[in-house]
Parts: sequence; C-alpha cells; structure tokens
Amino acid sequence: MATPFRSVAEFREVMDRAFTMMSDDPEMGPRLRDADVPQRWEFEDLDLVVNIRARRGSERANLHWRWSDEIDWRAKVKMKMSSEVANRYFQGKENVPLAIARRRIKTSGDIRAALALIPVTKPLFPRYRDLVAREYPHLAV
Repeated sequence: MATPFRSVAEFREVMDRAFTMMSDDPEMGPRLRDADVPQRWEFEDLDLVVNIRARRGSERANLHWRWSDEIDWRAKVKMKMSSEVANRYFQGKENVPLAIARRRIKTSGDIRAALALIPVTKPLFPRYRDLVAREYPHLAV
C-alpha cells in the first residue's frame, strides 16, 4: 500500500487536525477523556509514531498526543498500520475488527478497550470526510 499523503508533514497535519476535532468536540472529547485508554499508533510506511492519552490535571484539551515515544505514560493499546489504513479509518471506510483480522492493523494490549471507543469516534467520520473534500481531495476514498 502506498501512502495517499503527499508528505510526512501533510500526514501529521491532517492527523493533528483529526485528533483536535475529537478532543474539542463537546460529546466525543469528554467521552474519550473519561475512557482513559492511552494508545500508541505506529505508521510503518512513514516511520512515525504517535502516543495519545487523556487529559491530566489542569491541561485544557481532552486529549494529549505526542509524535514521539519519549513520553511519561504507558500505552494500554498498541496499533501498527499504514497511513492509508488510518486515512480510510477516519473516513469511515475501514472496518477495524476486519482490518485486525486481516492484519492491516496489528495490535497488542487491551484491544477490547480500543474497540469500545469506535462508536465514540464515529461522529468524526463525516467531519473528516468534509475536511478531506475541502482541503485534501487527493485523500478521498
């Protein structure tokens, strides 16, 4: 699978925007924060990793993420996927359980906790598709 993104920088920009949409959403953000399922996502084709966790203490955003493994928390769930699979997922075009079964997403840790978050994140899909249509049409699937 080839990445549909024009560059690593574009991938990070788009993913940062998706994470921000989830974090800032008045329904999704608090639900993801309260679920408190720290995750590590590795994008093998781009040699990138992002670690995501719930807000702590006085932090303002519901979610906090870092494009590094230099973090002071431990992931409950680890997932490896291509940037193409991530893009398809956020557009609602990738069935995660099926992708795991077919090894398009490789997982470890508390996968049940991660799968429980899928219904919480579904409201993101049309917003992400709108973002893609407006600003990144080459990413549409």
